[in-house]
Amino acid sequence: MPEISRFLGIIITMYFDEHNPPHFHVRYNEYRASINIKTLNVIAGSLPAKVRGLVEEWAELHIDELLQMWETKEFHSVKPLI
Repeated sequence: MPEISRFLGIIITMYFDEHNPPHFHVRYNEYRASINIKTLNVIAGSLPAKVRGLVEEWAELHIDELLQMWETKEFHSVKPLI
């Protein structure tokens, strides 16, 4: 499970062999969530509202890059939000 970004205690990862829809995973303290890349909706788990907002802001900046990583399975570090 490659870590693709980390900021403000938020850890963003993607798995190599995952199911659709395209998504990434978020860990923040005891919280865990999966976020749909195309809609930025939480598809599993939960996050505090402030953290969810930060993750959505980050993902909006990198949506094309995230979709490309999902499709190619060529993961790399993505610039953190802050």
